[in-house]
Amino acid sequence: MAVEVRVPSLMRKIVNGEKTVQANGTTIGQLLEDLEKRYPGFKERILTPDNGLNQFVALYLNDEDIRFLKELNTIVEDGDVLLILPAVAGG
Repeated sequence: MAVEVRVPSLMRKIVNGEKTVQANGTTIGQLLEDLEKRYPGFKERILTPDNGLNQFVALYLNDEDIRFLKELNTIVEDGDVLLILPAVAGG
């Protein structure tokens, strides 16, 4: 299944400057594994060392936060869009 992954500017160096990349898999976790194989270091920006979601990164599948779905076990379909949003801090 091909899913469009929208990459934030902070992570584009990992994906050779691309704003979007395609990933294959049937779950969010599989998409991240696919991206890690092609772009080493990608997954560590999104997941904790124990493969949990990093609290400072939000993943949205078709505008829905995956934390309110099945997180990494969320099923994806061909043509879905995964948006990666890093937390913004400041004051």
